[in-house]
Amino acid sequence: MREVLDDLGGWWAAGQPVGLATVVETWRSAPRPPGATMLVGPGGTAVGSVSGGCVEGAVYELASEVVAGARPVRRRYGVSDGDAFAVGLTCGGTIDVFVERVDRDAFPQLGEVIRDIRAGVPVAVVTCVAAGELDPAGRLGRRLVVWHDRTAGSLGTDRLDGAATDDARGMLATGRTGTLRYGYDGQRRGEDLTLFVSSFAPAPRMIIFGAIDFAAAVARIGAFLGYRVTVCDARPVFATARRFPEAHEVVVDWPHRYLRAQADAGLIDERTVTCVLTHDPKFDGPLLDVALRLPLAYVGAMGSRRTHEQRLTRLREAGLTEAELSRLASPVGLDLGGRTPEETAVSIAAEIIASRWGGTGQPLTRRAGRIHHEMV
Repeated sequence: MREVLDDLGGWWAAGQPVGLATVVETWRSAPRPPGATMLVGPGGTAVGSVSGGCVEGAVYELASEVVAGARPVRRRYGVSDGDAFAVGLTCGGTIDVFVERVDRDAFPQLGEVIRDIRAGVPVAVVTCVAAGELDPAGRLGRRLVVWHDRTAGSLGTDRLDGAATDDARGMLATGRTGTLRYGYDGQRRGEDLTLFVSSFAPAPRMIIFGAIDFAAAVARIGAFLGYRVTVCDARPVFATARRFPEAHEVVVDWPHRYLRAQADAGLIDERTVTCVLTHDPKFDGPLLDVALRLPLAYVGAMGSRRTHEQRLTRLREAGLTEAELSRLASPVGLDLGGRTPEETAVSIAAEIIASRWGGTGQPLTRRAGRIHHEMV
């Protein structure tokens, strides 16, 4: 929904109904991830995409019917590789798309949700996208909005709302979007209802330590990938906003002290990636001692193999376990043969992406099987 907020919010505020199509589940090489959306607005305007162009026409027709008064519907697109082309998913993947009508009556909280998303306030939208034929409450399309301290709307019963709220807050904390299944009254072992949780959390953080030329390139690509980028260095003459225009903030502080304070303040989560580019023992030793004990998504450190071995020795002496040390990506980056700061930044970004999705870093031409990896 995030990529269509302006159009959706404008039509909603004007009281104009919109057909909202959302990818809720995917299998194999699906072209778009869960949460991808397409709108059909006034005058038949189409905004967004659920399949990169593969089945947009079919979804468009379905959304137009829903806007005209048809019930919400969940539709599956894609079959086996042999006849996927005829259906429209030439990649051979499969997607489930939920199509619903959105207007001020059906989604009265949307204005507040959009404001919070833009302000960086975490919010999750939980929608019932599938219900058994015996559903006694007609829950299909019902919605619950979940913030960290309150909820709005209802999925039908207090017990179901309570279970969905707890689970949605857990997903929101890690920025995950996906499906949950329950019994009709919120039983977690049930399969009667499928709920789709759209998590809108603040952008994940990338914290770069070391105000060097490589840091400027890493900040640039980090911002491009959607991270909120911080550059931190204890030397005020180097840690300036002018030297790092792509960073969202530049902090002058001792790296280990800054990271510890951020963690203590609850500003670090399991999506946070850190890049240690200082390669100076008085900075990176204490910093890595802190970083490797935190539940970070990625801890990379620049330096030669000799520097890496010396680091490991010092960190073992500081009491870090082998399991903690195994989380250190050092020397940082994938072997792309790069030389310049920009090329090095690409190799670091590639390693971060691979670590997130379980990629191998090998050329796809040398590999068989599926292209897209499940999140690990």
